[in-house]
Amino acid sequence: MRLCSIASGSSGNCIYTGTDHTHLLIDTGISKKRIEEGLHDLEIKGEEIDGILITHEHSDHIQGLGVFSRKYEVPIYGTPGTLNAVKKSKSLGKILPELFREIHTDEPFTLGDVQVEPFAISHDAAEPCGYRMRADGKSVAVATDLGIYDDYIIEHLKDVNAILLEANHDIHMLEVGPYPYPLKQRVMGNKGHLSNELSGRLLCDILHDNLKSVMLGHLSKENNYAELAYETVKLEVTLGDNPYKGDEIPLAVAKRDHRSDIITV
Repeated sequence: MRLCSIASGSSGNCIYTGTDHTHLLIDTGISKKRIEEGLHDLEIKGEEIDGILITHEHSDHIQGLGVFSRKYEVPIYGTPGTLNAVKKSKSLGKILPELFREIHTDEPFTLGDVQVEPFAISHDAAEPCGYRMRADGKSVAVATDLGIYDDYIIEHLKDVNAILLEANHDIHMLEVGPYPYPLKQRVMGNKGHLSNELSGRLLCDILHDNLKSVMLGHLSKENNYAELAYETVKLEVTLGDNPYKGDEIPLAVAKRDHRSDIITV
């Protein structure tokens, strides 16, 4: 299994995952051109993408969906609520109805040699979900826009070999930052985004010896920065009730405008 962030942040998200035989995108929240450039770096063509897995309908996750899907006619997978919301989005233009494929949380399905496991997440969208992908006895997961996490989320992320995990904001930066009060409340709420601290605490609950790579993603442009997210999550691991120290964790931060290194497990 491979995992690579083409773009990750509050301004646009697009993640590649797959195997030698199956190529998938999770969200298309950047332009078609940027998606194609990211895929080109991975030596993958747009027409080789076997499916687009949509987490939810917010623009930073679907901005490039209309243009990309029209050009390459790639099937689009999402929960019923997400697909209905996508179809109502006027900014995407017309998308062929036959490209939409309904999926349901907690009902795994197979694309090529990859088993996809959608799981429900807490976010202010129609019917959002995260994804865990399995192939050849290995698994990777993408868990962003979480708001909160609980035992259900932990169960779905247990024993993953690589993960892109939300570390959206620093609480203090958000509290004193430029956002209006209602937006601050939304971001910090149960249907908002995971803070650096909560990201670190969630990571403590899923750490194991075969977790080979952790990528922090979906960082806020206004309320976070990479070094702060990195150090805060490391500190939470060091202080947490687990046998690991932050310096022992293979940790990186996904950038908003550059693709990450390719994680292979």
